[in-house]
Amino acid sequence: MLRWLRQSLRQVSSLMARRPVLVCGAILLSVLLLLAVTFTCSRAKNVVASARPPVRFFSAEAPVVDLYLGQLEQVERLRGAAEVSVIFFYAPWCAHSIAARHEVQEVARRLVKQVQFVAVNCWWSQGKCRKQKSFYQYPVIHLFYKRFGPIEYKGPFMASYVERFILRVITPLTYLPSRATLQDFLSFHEPGVVGYFQFSSSPQPPGYITYLSSALQALKRDFRGAVRFGVVTSRQVAESISVRDDQTVYLHRHFNSSLIFPSWERNFTSEGICSWVFEHRETVLQWLAPTGAKSRLLEQELTKGPALLLFLPHNPLGPGPDLLLTQIADVAVRYHSCSDSPHHHHPSDHYYYSGPSQPLSPPLCCLSVVLPKPHPLPGSTSRVCELCLNQSQSNPGRSPRCTFPSQTTGGAAVLQSYLRRCCLPVAVTATATTVACSNILSSYSPSSGRYSACCRTLGQLGVSLPPQQGLGLDNEGLGTPPPSPSSSQDSSQYSFPSSQDQEAGVFKGLRCRTNKTLRFYILDSALHWPLAVRLGALGNNEMGEGGLGELGRLLGNGTGDGARSFATIVNLKDEVHYVLDHRGTATVTESLEWFIRNFSTPHSPLQRRLVGRREEERPQKRPLISELTTSSFLSTVMDPHRDVVLFYYSQWCGYCSVLNHVIIQLARMFHGNSTVTIARVNVARNDLPWEFMVDHFPSVLLFPRHRKHLSVKFPEDTPITLPTLLLFILKHSDSAHQPMKADGSDPNPHVLLKAEFRALQGEVQTLHRARQRLSNQLAQLWRDNRRLSFNAAALETHNALLQSQNGELQRERLSLVEQHKEKSRQLGEAVRRLQELADASENLLTENTLLRVLLGALRARETERGEEEEEESKEETGDERSYMAS
Repeated sequence: MLRWLRQSLRQVSSLMARRPVLVCGAILLSVLLLLAVTFTCSRAKNVVASARPPVRFFSAEAPVVDLYLGQLEQVERLRGAAEVSVIFFYAPWCAHSIAARHEVQEVARRLVKQVQFVAVNCWWSQGKCRKQKSFYQYPVIHLFYKRFGPIEYKGPFMASYVERFILRVITPLTYLPSRATLQDFLSFHEPGVVGYFQFSSSPQPPGYITYLSSALQALKRDFRGAVRFGVVTSRQVAESISVRDDQTVYLHRHFNSSLIFPSWERNFTSEGICSWVFEHRETVLQWLAPTGAKSRLLEQELTKGPALLLFLPHNPLGPGPDLLLTQIADVAVRYHSCSDSPHHHHPSDHYYYSGPSQPLSPPLCCLSVVLPKPHPLPGSTSRVCELCLNQSQSNPGRSPRCTFPSQTTGGAAVLQSYLRRCCLPVAVTATATTVACSNILSSYSPSSGRYSACCRTLGQLGVSLPPQQGLGLDNEGLGTPPPSPSSSQDSSQYSFPSSQDQEAGVFKGLRCRTNKTLRFYILDSALHWPLAVRLGALGNNEMGEGGLGELGRLLGNGTGDGARSFATIVNLKDEVHYVLDHRGTATVTESLEWFIRNFSTPHSPLQRRLVGRREEERPQKRPLISELTTSSFLSTVMDPHRDVVLFYYSQWCGYCSVLNHVIIQLARMFHGNSTVTIARVNVARNDLPWEFMVDHFPSVLLFPRHRKHLSVKFPEDTPITLPTLLLFILKHSDSAHQPMKADGSDPNPHVLLKAEFRALQGEVQTLHRARQRLSNQLAQLWRDNRRLSFNAAALETHNALLQSQNGELQRERLSLVEQHKEKSRQLGEAVRRLQELADASENLLTENTLLRVLLGALRARETERGEEEEEESKEETGDERSYMAS
């Protein structure tokens, strides 16, 4: 490499020695380039403006220490002076920080006596916060409890939520002084952890600080504090939960055995206790808080299985427990209670706690069959027959098995005999229309006492209404029938069973008797109502179908005017969701239980909720293209008197927009035809029944009149053009399949095609004539434009001349103004001098007068003096004469 470089340098030097002009030119160009770069760099200016100095982010009246220069070193000093501190890291330009500022100010005004609030500008480039902290988003709230922290707040930046979180950090433990308070603490649906520490031996028993830190660690993981931590100091109270040893941590569970922290297996640390609690806790209700419209939190939860989403109004600072949430939690607890005994005993594990047991009721095993409806009943949609197996007749020593005769050899006839006698209609009275339940107990057989058949009526949107004359269960089976209403009573009062214990027994443990297990999720309707609207809820302040608004208003607790509630079951695997329709007088518990039971049955009577855009007011005239929605889809497509050409599209489909002109031309051709309808539907915004869905966009389907079941799809390998669409419609429309008319004419496709072709020729000729007229108009416009251009050029020339003359006049005016100013200046100078001369003359006159007065005075004095001298001289002369005479 070095040898090659040396050889190249020698060749270049020899070439330069032979051509000295080239060497001088290269040197000169290099010097010029260097001078140009130096001159350019010396004249370059800094185009990046210096950052403005930061200003206060919070108002001076707010009880928040605003470190707007990012003084992170002062945070430690302020945090050490307070027991609980809230550090608010913000960026002045961040819209979320600006929105959260007002919320933090409200919380600071209410908790200023308990908490130290500090705000730090973490965006100022010269501050220490920007150099030492690396935040990916703003704002960020950190809480410090004494020496423990930071505890990052990950909830919504609303004053109520932030204040609730701070209060939970201030009091992470609940003191349980008596057995009653302990019972109330453990009866709540949220997981409860109880720590037993004896404070009598020492003011701060060993392990208490660790247990307190574990409660704060739980708040780090869940800002809502779903796991509650309590502390017991009395031995009698601790013995009520079979806890006798000091420094014991007890985890209460509703369905399985309660646990005691195994300190001999795990380290007794705050992180160890918190991890152990979150591993073994039982959760029946889970709060969800998806952040933004693109959050994947909801998708991650829905992929686990069917989910019951409950949108409820929630006030974190509400006094006492929320009654509506408590009732929903009771429903969730009964749904998950697979056994009447809340705990199971584990003799091998001595750290498990075994609670009291209760007698186990026989489980229910039913087969539901949707029956045809030859005579629809008012206010109902369909009827379901349930054949139930009485498990109490089975062998008590063996586990019950849900087996029906249809699953065994020759059992189909037995099952049909039961179903034939199910749901026998009775006479219609003047007050109500009922359906009787038939008990299969006419004669003794191996099946008697084991099976019972019952009919129940399905209300709107799948709300199941039990029979009004009883459940049809035999005395040895699952319960006793409720009393039937008298003829004078309103049948609507008996839309639900009167025996709550019987219904609770049917619903309790349903999670373990169905393969469609539900997960219960709670969402704050004030934060996530747009999601509820997308799932089928009504508008902003509308309550009614699909909601629990009436129940919320009756229960109070923050659910009043403006409070919105909504319940839906989402099954992501089947891509369906159902909406709870509450229109009766039932309670929250009954409504949810029937909603869940109808979903859990093998033949679910619930109807899939189709969400679509609201139907707009149709114009009086027939539109060129009918825009269909979810509500108007079936009525338009299934019209038996029209051939419907349906165009499937989506707003994100670019090729669909390209085909708009083709669909418009097709609609114009059939605009006067009363038997053909051109329609389109936006599938991305309107849910459709599965049988009417397509696998790609755009797609065209034809629904012929009188033959809607023979719908035809436009071939995918054929380009969508106007001629191909016309051939497709003429080939598959109902006119091509009509018989010979009475007058002998044959409406075959060729005749229709010729007629359409003639119509097309007329259209083309009309278009040619319109094109010629348009060409003539364009030529005239071009000539007018040319003339206007010439006129504009002449006007511009004249305008330029006027501008030049105006410039000369302006210059002359300026010169005259200058001369006027000069003359005015000279005149002013002369006036000034004349004024000075006048002043000087006045001074001289005054002085002359004074001099005259003085001169007169001097003259008078000299005259007097002369006279006195003459008198003296006369006296002296007289004296001399007298002397001489003497």
